[in-house]
Amino acid sequence: MSDARPGPAQSPESPTTGSSVVDATDGPDAAQPKNGFDRFFEITRRGSTIGTEVRGGVVTFVTMAYIVILNPIILSSGADVNGDTLGFTQVAATTALTAGVMTVLFGLVTRLPFAFAAGLGINSFLAVSVVGQVTWPEAMGLVVINGLIIVLLAATGLRRMIFDAVPIQLKLAITVGIGLFIAFIGFVDAGFVTSTGASSPPVGLGVNGSVATVPTLIFVFTLLLTGILVARKVKGGILIGLVTGTVVAVIVEAIWNIGPKFAGDDVNPGGWGLSVPELPSSLVSVPDLSLVGQVSFGSFERIGVLAALMLVFTLVFTNFFDAMGTMTGLSKEAGLANEKGDFPRIKSALIVEGVGAVAGGLTSSSSNTVFIESGAGIGEGARTGFANVVTGALFLIAMFFTPLVSIVPTEVAASALVIVGALMMSQIRYIDFSDFSILLPVFLAVTVMPLTYSIANGIGAGFISWVVVRSLSGKAREISPLLWVVAAGFVLYFARGPLETLLG
Repeated sequence: MSDARPGPAQSPESPTTGSSVVDATDGPDAAQPKNGFDRFFEITRRGSTIGTEVRGGVVTFVTMAYIVILNPIILSSGADVNGDTLGFTQVAATTALTAGVMTVLFGLVTRLPFAFAAGLGINSFLAVSVVGQVTWPEAMGLVVINGLIIVLLAATGLRRMIFDAVPIQLKLAITVGIGLFIAFIGFVDAGFVTSTGASSPPVGLGVNGSVATVPTLIFVFTLLLTGILVARKVKGGILIGLVTGTVVAVIVEAIWNIGPKFAGDDVNPGGWGLSVPELPSSLVSVPDLSLVGQVSFGSFERIGVLAALMLVFTLVFTNFFDAMGTMTGLSKEAGLANEKGDFPRIKSALIVEGVGAVAGGLTSSSSNTVFIESGAGIGEGARTGFANVVTGALFLIAMFFTPLVSIVPTEVAASALVIVGALMMSQIRYIDFSDFSILLPVFLAVTVMPLTYSIANGIGAGFISWVVVRSLSGKAREISPLLWVVAAGFVLYFARGPLETLLG
């Protein structure tokens, strides 16, 4: 039914979608908002409650709190062209600050339950590929430029036009692919799936084909417990599973003193991943925000305009399509998208997502974008931006409680990712598999995402194959001209390595 009806709860932007947007309580019998707060966030209208939104916001935070530890690990590991590195504690503080501010902002502007944090693809790209050529402030300057371009594309409507040009079958495939991707992330983070170090098979089960470590066993325990709670429709099932798994992990660590997997140059195969589940000696720490504003735009002079533009092109493409795919998948999972994949306040969502990249660059925490782990909160029942306010507030508090945030081991948080991946897989039932010209692009989009560890790569494979296969199957007229342009852009994106070499 149309979301473009009059009333104080209606965003002025929603009617511009030009099509109906799913609303759990739409219709003549829809429950009326209880007060102005309820009306603003559309809590009752979307079939939710304040308690459910709070639980969803907490679950999202607990599931993605690892970014406060992981992002500093990634960014502080890369030395720039001058040999300088970013400080771990400073990056941890700005990571929590930016995630908190952007998550709250997105919730207030769009009323959607999609939390923000530093994107894992872009931060790795910066640490591995970019800072070998420029300084860290210059790298963050490129991130700011990337964000400004995305904001411009969204404000002018071009980003929305590209979004609308994507066929619904590909949008559904993106949702399913993201589900597999985050489940794969969960399996890897838990040590359930590991690299073999061989060309074939490249990955295997646990340690030498066995689930042989205590942290991975706790992942399995938490996964099964959470699965049972979700299957029985227990309210707060994912949160209960996460809390229970963390308590068990703390007890196990206190008894057996397992320790971290990596301690300096020493490797303990049976240890915990990113954080050891033990009570910290101090709960409070004063955040160091000295990295805020450490930005330079001197990269164009240092490496040349063409080389700098290639870096910006890569950042824009990764940011643009990762976020588009994530928001498509999350809105579908939340029941907020219509049959075309559109969701409420889409233009505002696309603009604020670009602002996240600018904010991430200005705080040296890397581009901030919609986090797929938001699906955990959605799985818990979050449907509105109030869940984002809860998640964002917890991130801001986490700036002062970084030691306490690290108590949740990655192996426990990973169980929620697998659960959410399973929930997102359910969208596959809406895809038409009877037409092979649809099946092949969908298959490539779904499989390339987890296998290459990149949402953008999966989207690109789906777009290119859709244009080529469908057009040569006699269906060229059904393809939007804009999709041809985007597919061509992805060809350049996939060939950027040889192009950079060619350009010197």
